Amino acid sequence: MIKQLVMATNNANKLREAREILSPLGIEVLSQREAGANCDPEENGATFAENALIKARAVYEAVKLPTVADDSGLCVAALDGRPGVYSARYAPEGQHCAKLLDEMKDVPTDKRGAAFVCSIAFIDENGENYGVSGRCSGSIGYEQRGTNGFGYDPVFMVGEKSMAELTADEKNAISHRGAALRELYKYLKERYGE
Repeated sequence: MIKQLVMATNNANKLREAREILSPLGIEVLSQREAGANCDPEENGATFAENALIKARAVYEAVKLPTVADDSGLCVAALDGRPGVYSARYAPEGQHCAKLLDEMKDVPTDKRGAAFVCSIAFIDENGENYGVSGRCSGSIGYEQRGTNGFGYDPVFMVGEKSMAELTADEKNAISHRGAALRELYKYLKERYGE
């Protein structure tokens, strides 16, 4: 079993989620800062999987340790899948939900379907890559609700609650990143075994 892997992020929320899901394997998950990787590659891929691999490859090349990177975003059916790979760049910081609600203001309830999608790229100790993905289906609400999430969580509805109204455990159980990380967990467990 590998003892450490680097997650190509410094985002505390993503790190916490990865650490919670992968910790039973006995793998220490380091942020790229903790590993000494000071890189911010341009995410110019056409898909979440391409962007995840771009990030993973850049950090792997910097530290030569097994690396995992994710790229994720929100795909809204009524917006032809937008914001998609541009989710982080869809609006100025802190204005993503407001812009989305404004763009969706005339969309009826039955046409507000959406999904969070996450692709994860894992680069092993030999520089070979493996990809997994996960998704969480829901809909876009009519207002921002809850304080437990980040990004689009306050407007992404799963049943009667927004993602930002769920506890961390509830969110991990259904989230797109949680689903992808559980796939990665299965792969690592199978490949490296105890």
